[in-house]
Amino acid sequence: MPFNLLQADINNALNYLPIVIQIIFALGLVFTIIWGSDLLGPKRKTTDKLQNFESGIEIKGNARQPMAIKYFLVAILFVLFDVEVIFFYPYAVNFRELGWHGFLAVVFFVGSFLAGFIYIFKKGAMKWED
Repeated sequence: MPFNLLQADINNALNYLPIVIQIIFALGLVFTIIWGSDLLGPKRKTTDKLQNFESGIEIKGNARQPMAIKYFLVAILFVLFDVEVIFFYPYAVNFRELGWHGFLAVVFFVGSFLAGFIYIFKKGAMKWED
């Protein structure tokens, strides 16, 4: 069988028909479930149902009040340094195979994020009194 005929059989548009049918079936199922829940679901709207749910706590004041940037700064710094610790896992798994070259790379890595930590500490990012 020539190579061109083999390629023609593989790239036939009819081969994609099961995928198209599955996509149509999935979209039809999604729209049917959404339409059915809207059709069969309750439609009684009361003031209690339209009020924002605050986990059973009474609403106090406006949620749009200004918040100190220190909270967000500490949260971002936590995520930053927490993610850096994840990179120690490959080294811990392969430390014997990496040898001195790997050890020096990890020392450089630790030194770089320690320098960053010292920098943010000296800038006062961890002071809560301000």
